[in-house]
Amino acid sequence: MKSRSRNGSLSKESGAGRSSNGTARQGRGIPRGKNGGELQRSATAREPRPRELRLPAIEVRQGPKRTLYSFAIDGKTLSEFTTVSRVRRRDTSAIEGYQRPEVLSHIAEIRDYLEANDPMIPNAVVVAFDRRVRFEPASSAGRGKPNYSRVGSLIIPVQDGLDEADRPGWVVDGQQRIAAIRAARIESFPICVVAFITDDEQEQREQFILVNSTKPLPKGLIYELLPSTKAKLPSLLDGRRFPALLLDRLNHDPESPLCGLIRTPTVGTGLIKDNSVLKMIENSLTDGVLYRFRGDDGSMQGDPVSMLHVLHAFWRATSRVFKDAWAISPRRSRLMHGAGIVSIGFVMDAIADRYRRAGIPDVERFQEDLEPLRDVCRWTDGYWDFGPGIQRKWNEIQNTPRDIQMLANYLLVQYKSRVWNRATDRGKAGN
Repeated sequence: MKSRSRNGSLSKESGAGRSSNGTARQGRGIPRGKNGGELQRSATAREPRPRELRLPAIEVRQGPKRTLYSFAIDGKTLSEFTTVSRVRRRDTSAIEGYQRPEVLSHIAEIRDYLEANDPMIPNAVVVAFDRRVRFEPASSAGRGKPNYSRVGSLIIPVQDGLDEADRPGWVVDGQQRIAAIRAARIESFPICVVAFITDDEQEQREQFILVNSTKPLPKGLIYELLPSTKAKLPSLLDGRRFPALLLDRLNHDPESPLCGLIRTPTVGTGLIKDNSVLKMIENSLTDGVLYRFRGDDGSMQGDPVSMLHVLHAFWRATSRVFKDAWAISPRRSRLMHGAGIVSIGFVMDAIADRYRRAGIPDVERFQEDLEPLRDVCRWTDGYWDFGPGIQRKWNEIQNTPRDIQMLANYLLVQYKSRVWNRATDRGKAGN
């Protein structure tokens, strides 16, 4: 009979101390389970068997050698009979285990969600059981039509004080969810579990790879869905919900100069990457002109009407001043490129800051302040002159943090020297 050693590997075990059906022996007593199933102890006078957890389950045959079991259980009790085999190496560099270390920030996000109102986790945890776990079909569960499933009970041995490595179940997928449920300040949380039975750790590792290597949803699709959601989300997504709302309005409002120009999963003809527009909006919401219209609750949210008024005015002016570089492929125009969108967004904030006492600039004010930059911008040809010995061909500017910072600094320096400082000097001369 095989059992799992402390390091998670499979090892041979003598028959001593085991019952006739291969399960480990357990002390006296017949505790009752709180998992929706019944804990039982079958015993003889000499050799008592371990407690057994009986859970209503559905057996699903996916092929001659592939069988799955689906059941529900309180997630807080999974640790009674499952463990996590984390990735590690022996001294010989041989890999063991297959799970990744717990990500505390991810667990905290899920825990906060679970402690909010009316949480739901629809996706199932995946568990691999060894042969100590067995399925007993219900007496009336003969295979009819469909002939690939039947109902019954999944019988899991449970033994108090058992080392983690000796438990019959290993978590293949759902480690972070289980940890969050365990840590959440809630009495219980039922979850769905899909399980398979095998003593082969290689098969468990293969399933772990398959489960976790599926292609995630495109970020753009998630961003498009965000504005229509109200539920509590992880902080990263929650922080992008309001910027995504502004992006959606910019891309679909017929009065917007950016209408139809932002590429998203539903606007495949757009030219500007959605993530670039989101970064521009987020920068302004953090410490730019859009920050003025944020609420008092410390969140990114605020007055979308006023924010969109500013964005419409600035990008309308930009389209007029740089009309030769507007609404063409990013390969032909660095203004439509991520580096251009994010960098010139900082100029929008600088112009609005110059007119802070007079209110928010309109299209004409934005256009007037952008005009002096026309001669120093190389959106479609020529060379950017970033200083002595630092010249870059127009299309060598890339959408990287370093290039964005370099381009943004250049545009702001040019704006300050050509517009802001000269206007200040004229004002002093007039006095």
